[in-house]
Amino acid sequence: MGKSEPVVRDSGPATPVGVAHIPDAVPKVELRTIAGNKNPYKVLGKTYRLIESPEHYRERGVASWYGQKFHGRRTSNSEIYNMYGMTAAHKTLPIPSYVRVTNEDNQRSIIVRVNDRGPFHGGRIIDLTYSGAKKLGFEKTGTANVLVEYIDPKTYNQNTPVASRQASASPSTSPRTSANAAYDNAPAAPTPKHSDGYQLPKNTFLQVGAFSQQSGAKQMQTQLNSITSFPVTIIAPVNVSANTPRTQQLYRVQVGPFDDGLQMMKLRQKLSDAKFPNPHVVYQ
Repeated sequence: MGKSEPVVRDSGPATPVGVAHIPDAVPKVELRTIAGNKNPYKVLGKTYRLIESPEHYRERGVASWYGQKFHGRRTSNSEIYNMYGMTAAHKTLPIPSYVRVTNEDNQRSIIVRVNDRGPFHGGRIIDLTYSGAKKLGFEKTGTANVLVEYIDPKTYNQNTPVASRQASASPSTSPRTSANAAYDNAPAAPTPKHSDGYQLPKNTFLQVGAFSQQSGAKQMQTQLNSITSFPVTIIAPVNVSANTPRTQQLYRVQVGPFDDGLQMMKLRQKLSDAKFPNPHVVYQ
């Protein structure tokens, strides 16, 4: 995406949603992508050089967030931007990278995965998603004073940091898919507390994606059928009119139903590992 276009007022979802159930990004070793890592590169007449060895990167500055304006569009490394995901844009860190971002006004902290370039306006050092901003408590003010610290995924598992201090609740995420994908902005039902073998409410599903075109939904359905034996269903739009909410105008891809919470959480992790990050829980 590389948000280099003129500044335009951005927004989050039309109805505030909760994010407490959205997990932080989990640092893992990944290959540096070709896309998004041009070095040096120029935006708005200024040249930027990537940090080749970011292991000691630590910076204080102003964070902002980007939302609906870029939701569903390509990031700098050609992934699909999801304002409900735990990702970020940074001008000079390699893509992908993982960082801990701490709001220095309230000490809330999150871990995000850098997959985009920016912000290129206003002297800000990092752009978070709507979810990231809400977890840190600045989705309403728009900016916050933060500390950004690089996390080395090669040592992260050995030196597991203190769990992120969670902010108040908010939304869910959808997967990376083809360019015609549109994402469901509907708030997800909160993931229930669980232990081994806990019972789920009736008609509990994992929603993996939502598309404006049926062909995209069918493509994802085929992919999911090769991964899981649980039923994969496409929920088609019904009685669409000019007043129909956007979230009901999409072809939604859901897996389930589930009655066992442990099975659902295991599949959710499996789908995340298969590049369907953070499928969210819905109740029919």
